[in-house]
Amino acid sequence: MAVTDPASEKAKMEQEAAMRKQQEAEAARKQELEAEARAAEAKRKETEPYRKLDNYFSAISNSSSLASANSSISEALTLFASKDTPVLIVISEENGQKDYDRPTTIGEYLNYLKDQKKSINKINQLQFDNAGKITEVELATKN
Repeated sequence: MAVTDPASEKAKMEQEAAMRKQQEAEAARKQELEAEARAAEAKRKETEPYRKLDNYFSAISNSSSLASANSSISEALTLFASKDTPVLIVISEENGQKDYDRPTTIGEYLNYLKDQKKSINKINQLQFDNAGKITEVELATKN
């Protein structure tokens, strides 16, 4: 019959408990990193249309030729549910109340950028349909 040493048995149990604790901490950290990665991906997907549209605004207003501007306009319109998607431009805001310039459409606004050769507005808000197409644009003057 083998007799176990109580001190070595206690050390073995403490070592196993420490190992379990370390594994649990590693698993928790892995879950935390995965959650951070999912949040970063969601944020990227959320901001992607804003970035793309802003890039199109810049490309259209800075294009070197009419053909280039028209090509950028055609590409930009693929982001929208329709070329008649409303564009609202905030001209003032006070106490949460917004005053808008005369509404226009995205088709008209993109052609305005082409004609003016400058983009003086920034994207405030975009609304989307179930297909991920933009259904409304709210712009504000750049500061």
